[in-house]
Amino acid sequence: MSDRERILKDEVINIGKKLYDLRLVVARSGNLSARVDKNTILITATGVSLGSLSDDDIIKVDLASEQDIKNSRLTTEFLLHSAIYKNFTNNVIIHCHPTLTNAYFATVSALKTLTFETKLSLGNIPVLGQDTPSITKLEPVIEALKISNIVVLKNHGVVAIADRFKDALYLVEELEEAVKVAAVARLFDKEILDDLDTALKEDLTSEETAYPMFSREHIQAIVDLVNKDELIAQKGRELDLTVQLAVKLDGTDKAFKFNFEKGRIIRLDPDADAPFVISAPKEIWEQVFLGRLDSFVAVTQGKMKLEGQLAQLSKWYVPFTRLFALFRQVKFK
Repeated sequence: MSDRERILKDEVINIGKKLYDLRLVVARSGNLSARVDKNTILITATGVSLGSLSDDDIIKVDLASEQDIKNSRLTTEFLLHSAIYKNFTNNVIIHCHPTLTNAYFATVSALKTLTFETKLSLGNIPVLGQDTPSITKLEPVIEALKISNIVVLKNHGVVAIADRFKDALYLVEELEEAVKVAAVARLFDKEILDDLDTALKEDLTSEETAYPMFSREHIQAIVDLVNKDELIAQKGRELDLTVQLAVKLDGTDKAFKFNFEKGRIIRLDPDADAPFVISAPKEIWEQVFLGRLDSFVAVTQGKMKLEGQLAQLSKWYVPFTRLFALFRQVKFK
């Protein structure tokens, strides 16, 4: 056994016990896996308790080996794990069945985010229907994980991916806590009003013209909307939104710098020379421009890169959230 395999096995054993102690898994539910190298993973066997794993409960699998993938001890969720590793570069996967999360999404289809922590770390979590005991429809899960590092499988559980087990665990914990907060809030039987949510949920009339994504025309159309938006204007004055923020398309020379002055973009420059730069590949920007992926969540989950301190941007959370929401109003091609 290589040093890396030994380290990963210890991590699998430790995170399994942590999940069990937190009651995020019970009995013999849930499964874990970790990437050893490009074609090899470690995965927990079927019928084991994650709370008391041993080395023998963790199977080494060569994803290119027909013999390995026919191992009768493999969990029924092996196909899900292997599909994720083939489509993502992340190194670990947690699949578990948190009690409150399962109960909440058995009755509702979306999470009511009541805290800013939930908005920043989780955003709009994809919720997928399930009609089989194990996950057989893999494509919807893969597509959902492109938007969020944690996905809810209705009546089944959650899948979380990350580069480290602790980061995947944090997502599961944060979701369980967010559900708990929502459930407790309902006990008070009070209508929870959120001006920000109300503003963001207003219908936006789409522009008729579709611009090439990340073209000057595309970004300028967004600037025009921002400078006409009353919420951004109001919050920009109140919060003194005076800053330079650039957006960049990875793998290209396409970048644009928004020069804000008290909430108004006074100039758009074709460069990324700014104190704050948000960059991402094309497929991630597409999800942002479609309104399916929150930029703050994308940064915290590592789907987008931020040069500069997120904490410094957070004081302008409201106007920037509105800015990113306006992205979806401009059609692109």
